[in-house]
Amino acid sequence: MNIRPSRRSRNVLVDMTPLIDVVFLLLIFFMVSTTFDKQTQLKVDLPQASAQTEENKEAETIAVTIDAKGNFYLNDQELVTHDVDTLKRALKKAAAERTDVPVTVTSDKQAPFQAVMMVMDAAGQLGLSRLSFLARAAQAEE
Repeated sequence: MNIRPSRRSRNVLVDMTPLIDVVFLLLIFFMVSTTFDKQTQLKVDLPQASAQTEENKEAETIAVTIDAKGNFYLNDQELVTHDVDTLKRALKKAAAERTDVPVTVTSDKQAPFQAVMMVMDAAGQLGLSRLSFLARAAQAEE
């Protein structure tokens, strides 16, 4: 009885053709199934947590402020009702039919996210694409 394993040296070759075919099929599947819709119409400038000088402010901006309860203030004047239609009318009146006017959104950190989304949606529907969000500068620890 021979218990020793046989020592045949066999070179194992892996055929790469089926692997490459599968990769190409996956690539084609993902390319076909992906939608190429434009997801957002607004260009959002995210704030940086660094100090900025007041020289960067433009004289002709629309300031939208959202308080902790979700109330809207346009150029420091509270809107009568706090819905999208009123906000759109106020933004349209403040923009005076121009779409290149920058809109600055200042929001309380406790404000509902729905209110911020309403401002973004209203500005996008009116074609106001210069939208920026203000944040308080981070204080350096000493």
